[in-house]
Order: sequence, then C-alpha cells, then structure tokens
Amino acid sequence: MLVKTYCSTVEGIDARTITVEVNLSPGIRFLVVGLPDNAVRESQQRITAAFANNQLRMPGFNILVNLAPADMRKVGSHYDLPIAIGILAASQQVAVEPLSKFIVIGELSLDGTLLPVKGALPIAIQARKEGFEGIILPAANAREAAVVQNLKVYGVHNLTEVISLLNGESDLQPTTMDTRAEYFAHLDDFDIDFRDVKGQAEVKRALEIAAAGGHNVLMIGPPGAGKSMLAKRMPTITPPMTLAEALETTKIHSVAGKLGENSAGGLLTARPFRAPHHITSEVALVGGSVPPQPGEISLAHNGILFLDELPEFNRRTLEVLRQPLDEKRITISRAKYSVDYPANFMLIAAMNPCPCGYRTHPEKPCTCTPAAQARYLNKISGPLMDRIDIQVEVIPVAVESMTGRREGESSAQIRERVVAARERQRQRFQQDGYTQTHCNAMMNPEQMERYCQLDDESIHLVQEAMVTMGLSGRAYDRILKVARTIADLAGAEAIGVDHMAEAIQYRSLDCDTWNHQ
Repeated sequence: MLVKTYCSTVEGIDARTITVEVNLSPGIRFLVVGLPDNAVRESQQRITAAFANNQLRMPGFNILVNLAPADMRKVGSHYDLPIAIGILAASQQVAVEPLSKFIVIGELSLDGTLLPVKGALPIAIQARKEGFEGIILPAANAREAAVVQNLKVYGVHNLTEVISLLNGESDLQPTTMDTRAEYFAHLDDFDIDFRDVKGQAEVKRALEIAAAGGHNVLMIGPPGAGKSMLAKRMPTITPPMTLAEALETTKIHSVAGKLGENSAGGLLTARPFRAPHHITSEVALVGGSVPPQPGEISLAHNGILFLDELPEFNRRTLEVLRQPLDEKRITISRAKYSVDYPANFMLIAAMNPCPCGYRTHPEKPCTCTPAAQARYLNKISGPLMDRIDIQVEVIPVAVESMTGRREGESSAQIRERVVAARERQRQRFQQDGYTQTHCNAMMNPEQMERYCQLDDESIHLVQEAMVTMGLSGRAYDRILKVARTIADLAGAEAIGVDHMAEAIQYRSLDCDTWNHQ
C-alpha cells in the first residue's frame, strides 16, 4: 500500500514542501531513499522504539520511504514524525484521508515524545501559501507557528496525540494567537534605559544620530568608559520594528532555533542585539556550516550587531563584513549548496585606543610605544573603517558625575526624536518612489545627489576636510549621509554648514593624530 504524507524543509530562511511516500510490500527491509543524511536514516531506530513503547504495531513488510524531490539532500531529524505517520497509515493504524490536509513535522524521542524543531515559522508560512489546512508539530513550536494567521496549528506532545487527532478521536484545539495584539503589547519591553548612563552627552548625541539614520558607529576609548553600556542601550532608542520586520526577523531566528522563551508569543518585537565574542569564527559570524545556518550578521538583521574589542577579532573574519555592510545581505556558496541570508544590520563597534587601553585616559598613563599604538589601530583595515559612518571618542566620566543623580534624557525621549527623523526620511523616499530605501544610510548615489545638495560654504568645508584628513570617496559619501541625518533631526529641509561640520567631526580616526592610514 502506498501512502503520502507532507512535511517541509528550510532553504535559507524559506521553506520547501517535501512529500514523504511510504510503500509497503512483501519483505522485511526498512529503506529510506531520496538523498537522506545520517539523521534521516537513523529515524528507523527512533520510530521502531517509539512504536514499541506506545504499543503500536510495526508492519511486517518491506518498508520503502521516498523523500521527494529525490534529487534534493534531506537533512535533519524533523522527518521522524511524517515517516512514522506514513507507516501507520500504510498499515491502516491511522486514517489516510486527513493526511493530504496537513504538513507534519517533528523529531521523535524513543518514548514517542515530540521534540522541538527549527524553522517552524517559515514552514507554517509556506504551508499556508500552498493551501494546506493546517500543520501538526511539537507543542514547543506551536505558538511560534501560530503567528501565521488562517492556518490551523496543532501543537502535540507525543505520537499517540497525533494518532488520536488524525483518527478524529481527539478534542485538541488549534493554537491561536492575535499577532497584532502580541506585537503591540511588547513593543516597549526594555529593562534598561539611556538614563542609566551618566555623562557622555557627546557620545549619546552620536548614537542618536546613528539610530536616526541607520548609521554604523565605532566607539573608541579606555576600559570602563561606558562603551558596552551605551551599545547595549541602542535598541531602546531605535525605531520600533514594523510588523513585517518583526515577522522577517522571527523567521531568521526560527531557522536558527534561537527564538527561546523570551519572544512575545513566538514573535520577536524588539530589534535584535547580537554581541558575538571576538573569538567567533568566520562561519559563525556570516553563516554556513552543514546544514547551512544563518550567522550572527543575519541574526542581527533589522537590529544591531555589536562587536566589542574590535581589533581582537581575526582580521579575515572582519573583512567578510564588507560585502554585507554594502549589500545588506550575504550569499554563502559551497560545493553542495548556495543560500542567501538577509543582513541589514547596524554595526556598533567598540575598541580601546591602544593595547594597554589608556592612551586617551585623562588620569592613567599609557605604557604603549607609538609603534605599538599604530599597529593596534591598523588591525582595522581602511576599507572596513570607510564603511563606519560615525567614529566617536568615549572619555571616562569624572567621579563627580558618577556620584551624582541621574539627570540625562530617557530612552523614550531620545527615541521620540529618532522616530520623527525616520518618518521624515520615510516620507521623502516614498514620495519619490524609493520603496526599498528605509533610512539615510541606505541611500544610493542617485538618491544622495537628490537629497544631499550642499551650499557653497558646506562644499568648501567638506573639500578642505577631504584634503586635510585624506578621506576616501566612500568616506565622503558617509559624511554626506550623516549630515543628511543631522539635518533631519533638526527638521531642516537642506543640509547646512553646521550639519556638515558636525558630520565631519565624526571621522576622528581618519585624522593623523590617530596614526591611522
């Protein structure tokens, strides 16, 4: 007897439906074909044990399982449940008729319990797109998949619950979730605030500009100056994610299996903040491996990638950031696969000014030689530095300021200005039909020519800065984009000389005083 069940696999951040064909014929062999990996082939042992421990009959026939399309490699343990259900249906222990209505995924433990899987959200999205009535999956993934509306999501705990559901013997109700209500209910769930940071008004201003325009930032200063503290509070002042951004971000984290229990009902509503350690490998940062997984830059999509101790990262690892910083996505090509992952993130980096860390400290002396200082700074290549829009020094706060009361602005106050500036940008771009440009940092040369026109005084100022500081053409573009954002924060239609002067001062590492070429 031939029976078909349907499951799904993830390619990149999207899903593809897989047909599981189970055929029983005379014999005693169990065979899985269709390019299965070891995890899929080992499903025989898990299924056999789960049947025995739940008093289910393993048919005494030759069992042939085909995973179609057969020319595509099948990876993962989530094929356990659809194969098991196909065997039960072919041996008339489960009703066949409902199988065409559902996508079925799940890993079986030896006692029949269903274990959570990766990629439940993109799989649910694809199931609805292809017209399936519902999806049956582990209960731990139910709320994640329930983000998708107009799809019956059945979260089950074990194999016997699945059998009862398919045989019409269960009163299990689909998991439902009001996606919009969950989204709006958790938009401002932050337990940290910019008000916690004492002093550092200049740095806060730079980070406000970065948030308003989506610009990359490098903070340089001695240990304990507050660089990490400031970076961790960036998500509290960036504009809230739109519902579309939240769904896309959740898809990526679902594929990586990193949603966890802290997401609002399976939906990520706060912009991601990823802070990999400096020993992170190139693959972990950009993605890849077998099976392919999104890296830290994709997990930071629509959010912030924070690289602390920037010079301590492997230079080759840092250089791979250059393409995604420009193109906002990463293409990973290997001999057996090629996948695209989105990577539209804001880079926030921090570093000490020298190996000992105290070169710019107002009280502690630096013990590094000039040559050691230059070597340390030159660990960051010129092309990568060009792609960082804002470079700002962070000086330790005086003791008097540390012991005083908190008097700085709150994150909510700063965010209000940031949102207003982003809205000006959105209206400007949409009015002229640039629907794929969402902030000033994403402007292309045509848009810069249209929106970053300068008066004579500003032109003279930037020309002088280009010559004096030895700036590249890419650095010039970054200055214009930052100046446009500063003008937006001020509510100005045109870029003025004051806006240009402030933008130029955020190229501090390009100065000869930092010994950076």
